[in-house]
Amino acid sequence: MNTWPLRDRVLTWDHCLVMGIVNVTPDSFSDGGLYATPERAIAHGMELVAEGADLLDVGGESTRPGSQPVPLAEELARVVPAVTALVRQSGVPVSVDTSKAEVARVCLEAGAQIINDVTAMTGDSAMPEVVRSSGAGAILMHMQGTPQTMQIAPSYENVVVDIYRYFEERLQSLAALGIDRRRLVIDPGIGFGKTLAHNLDLIANLERFQALGRPVCLGVSRKGLLSMFVGGRPVSERLAASLTVACHAMAHGAAQILRVHDVGPTCDAVRMWRRLTDDA
Repeated sequence: MNTWPLRDRVLTWDHCLVMGIVNVTPDSFSDGGLYATPERAIAHGMELVAEGADLLDVGGESTRPGSQPVPLAEELARVVPAVTALVRQSGVPVSVDTSKAEVARVCLEAGAQIINDVTAMTGDSAMPEVVRSSGAGAILMHMQGTPQTMQIAPSYENVVVDIYRYFEERLQSLAALGIDRRRLVIDPGIGFGKTLAHNLDLIANLERFQALGRPVCLGVSRKGLLSMFVGGRPVSERLAASLTVACHAMAHGAAQILRVHDVGPTCDAVRMWRRLTDDA
């Protein structure tokens, strides 16, 4: 399961990969505005690679609760220069965090290898064909509702079972459209249309998704649910809690990719975990 065919390469690994987040946005929940110009985003991406990032995920549209959609032209203007430069300079596969097929198409032409879609390719009917025809890898995330509505009374019969079944259906549907299952990674969407109890249940039972036979991407870095257990700490003070969840996932073999803001400390945790488990 630690194999992921992309457009012109196959990723293989024996430990959790660390995906560094590059937000080219003014309003992302964690670092909105810090890297909102292409120049700052490119420099930040290169810093993350120097810290050990195995992948970079570039996004030009915030999907935090209550965020508003970004017009196509604006999203393209934000991400294409950063993607183009990071493809050329970084030496690691570049992912594009978008649910717009046209943004995906242009970024793939610029050399991106992966599309990270928070709608699991349901938000734009053209997205599956863009992914299929390009041979790109894709991350399918679960989200109940939209960023504007997802935190308005989210409800499940059983959050783990319901999301497991959702991914079963998405994997089957995309395979029927000609997308190789091996190119797909799943992300349970912590914080996207879930209550605190739902999120904790998902994290505690994350290893159950391994039965789907695809790598799991875990994105918990700095999220608001963590603050509820660390005295309401602000975004900038949630590193310890973020690393605790990452180590829990590694301990249970529950995630293959960690999508994070704090790349250096996460890479340290992964290296330490590997050393301890290799010696055990």
